[in-house]
Amino acid sequence: MNISIVYTRAQVGIRASRVAVETHLSGGLPAFNIVGLPEAAVKESRERVRSALLNSGFEFPARRITINLAPADLPKQGGRYDLAIAVGLLVASGQLSESSVSDAEFVGELALTGKIRPVPGLLPTALACVAAQCKLYCPPGHADELSLTDVSRIFPVVHLNQLYAHLCQQAPLEALSVAALPSAKKSDRDLAEVKGQYQARKALEIAAAGRHNLLLYGPPGTGKSMLAERLPGILPPLTQREAVEVASIYSLIGQSRTAEGVFSVPFRAPHHTASAVALVGGGSLPLPGEISLAHCGVLFLDELPEYDRRVLEVLREPMEKGEICIARARSALTFPARFQVVAAMNPCPCGFSGHPKIPCQDTPQQIAQYRRKLSGPLLDRFDIHVEVSFQQAALLLAQGGEVESSAQVYQRVAQARQRQWQRQGKLNNQLAPAELQQYCAIPATAREVLERAMDSMALSARAAHRILRVARTLADLAGDQGIQHQQVLQALSYRGIQGV
Repeated sequence: MNISIVYTRAQVGIRASRVAVETHLSGGLPAFNIVGLPEAAVKESRERVRSALLNSGFEFPARRITINLAPADLPKQGGRYDLAIAVGLLVASGQLSESSVSDAEFVGELALTGKIRPVPGLLPTALACVAAQCKLYCPPGHADELSLTDVSRIFPVVHLNQLYAHLCQQAPLEALSVAALPSAKKSDRDLAEVKGQYQARKALEIAAAGRHNLLLYGPPGTGKSMLAERLPGILPPLTQREAVEVASIYSLIGQSRTAEGVFSVPFRAPHHTASAVALVGGGSLPLPGEISLAHCGVLFLDELPEYDRRVLEVLREPMEKGEICIARARSALTFPARFQVVAAMNPCPCGFSGHPKIPCQDTPQQIAQYRRKLSGPLLDRFDIHVEVSFQQAALLLAQGGEVESSAQVYQRVAQARQRQWQRQGKLNNQLAPAELQQYCAIPATAREVLERAMDSMALSARAAHRILRVARTLADLAGDQGIQHQQVLQALSYRGIQGV
């Protein structure tokens, strides 16, 4: 047989498109050509495949070889096609039967010895392969992330000879075997370690219950970062669907979530020197950025005004849409980015504006320039603004006392989220404007107060919607069916940054 078709998968963002590896052997001077929009690493597979076949004891056909990676308009990158090309050559040269690969897909990079090396983006490939009811032959070492799909169709392969023996039914391979999925890793940072800051602690609980964006502002050393780092400890673990999405994103950059657990909530804290590409993703071969790595989790932006303003502005659209589209000349990739933002900032460059003990050293012009780094539209997207104020030494150094732990707060957060899922099938921060009338109706007296506040504080329609969502979360934490007057007032009080 002079022609064969073997299947593999291309990495296209978080999707894995099927690729047919068509191999044709013809007469003429020996040559090895790969077509179908391959980039440099794919073209170099010619040498890897040739050496791997010869060093594994197979015959390399001394003929004119043409490999077509179809569809031809889909860009192909990386060494993930090596294994499929090698199998295609074995079938086309008659060393393997066509029937042995009819219901299979092959992904992996070949070493010159014939050993199969891991490739990034294996989980999306496995999910797509299982959905197509095909067997997947891939490198070993991805058991934790692959356990999120049907492992009975996944066969880890160490060497090309091992795959050949299996396909020839000489030494069958065993499907991937994994232990039960571990539960989410418990955070070692507990809210009980935070002394005082009762208003900020309550704001953190509200943010966790409704997945609201939170802005903490106050003097340095008052516990802003400490509070933010304890947010994952009061959040429920990821669902099965969320864990698959998050693990797929990390798989694209070649990282595994084994250490923190596949069901643990992601927590990302990029440095304020991060570029826009590092934050939202991109590059010549687009990869997910920090906002996608924080999908279904928390993105913590410490020292918020120290970020470049242009970097912060790129957050505005994904904060609303829950995804980021990265457009390039030949294609556009969309990565999920449904994240919760927690940001921390000082009130002024020196940090001590409004401090009861230390005078501020900045001029009004310096303070205005410092705060001007944060645009109004960006601040509008934070549901809760709360001051983390200076604490007295007696409170900080007090021994004992009843301080709620993360486990206690978690129980209330989990119950509030359960009420939201039962009532509307989503969390409060995802309520569309049209759904606010149905789920966030407020008393007439509260509506009058909200109208006056909007006029006096010049609040936008977006800010008003976020106030209603926060009020709905306060009602859920209290176990109330409807929103009460006091809860609207409390939600209004969390728009304090405009008065700083």
